[in-house]
Amino acid sequence: MPATGLPTLDQLRVFTAVADAGSFSAAARRVNRAQSVVSYTIANLESQLGVTLFERDGRVPALTEAGRALLADARRVGLLVDEMRARASGLQRGLEAEIALAVDVLFPTCALVEVLREFATEFPTVTLRLCMEALGGVTQLVVEGAAGLGVSGRVSVACPEVGWRRIGEVILVTVAPPSHPLASMPGPIPAAAVRDQLQLVLTDRTHLTEGRDFGVHALRTWRLGDLGAKHAMLLAGLGWGNMPAHMVADDLAAGRLVRLTLEDAAEHHYELGLVQRTDHPPGPASHWLAERLERALALYTLAALRERSAHAVRRVRVRRTGTAHSAPG
Repeated sequence: MPATGLPTLDQLRVFTAVADAGSFSAAARRVNRAQSVVSYTIANLESQLGVTLFERDGRVPALTEAGRALLADARRVGLLVDEMRARASGLQRGLEAEIALAVDVLFPTCALVEVLREFATEFPTVTLRLCMEALGGVTQLVVEGAAGLGVSGRVSVACPEVGWRRIGEVILVTVAPPSHPLASMPGPIPAAAVRDQLQLVLTDRTHLTEGRDFGVHALRTWRLGDLGAKHAMLLAGLGWGNMPAHMVADDLAAGRLVRLTLEDAAEHHYELGLVQRTDHPPGPASHWLAERLERALALYTLAALRERSAHAVRRVRVRRTGTAHSAPG
């Protein structure tokens, strides 16, 4: 069996052009070559590969079974080369080859998804690695150099090369399922009652916040490193706890969870900020990503405040309506 030759990129591009155009003459116009050159190029490619790519018996060339199989490979090679050239062009302009992003699990998921979708469109040649962590986990990744950009709550670290800049906040609400003992108590709920009930607490996998508790009021706690697990356990009635308002909005509306008002605990606003190393200035893609994350969080916060305002107005109207109906009695 003769050895298979090595096709050139030009031959593969002509091959795909003929397949897409449907004829040698149309392909010639597409690649700006003479028809005889296109026919010669395909004949040479067939000779190198040792297979017939087109049937030429009819009025227009038709792909053979081998041609259909190899066309997918030809397209893939062409796309890879185009991607490599685009990446090289980006590198010449100072564009990063890769970005490692670490994001706090409390960052609104819907806002993050939209930013990531826009990033993929804006920077198709930049590889983005994403890691979601809680509390000090994001800062730890930036300190260690495993992430170049982070979004996290404020965490004190003994590393002057790591800076934190506030970009917004997330509202945390205290919730429990309707079947929970605290749910049946009229608010504000006394601290003594809260201390006796199991609290589900999001914990830090690192040592950066060791010895510090955030919003912990109960004597008995379950420490969870996964926000999704905490959410599931709240819905299952295993305890009460604080959750991002955006994550439990549907549960509150559907009655799967109810909001608790504690006597000695005001509504908690969890500040989020950009975490970056000051000794490694961000490239164009990192700078774009930081700006979009800040803008997305601002839009989320504005929408959340408007929703809370509308909700408060609805509650006032309901109370007034209820009073009006009960007055005659």
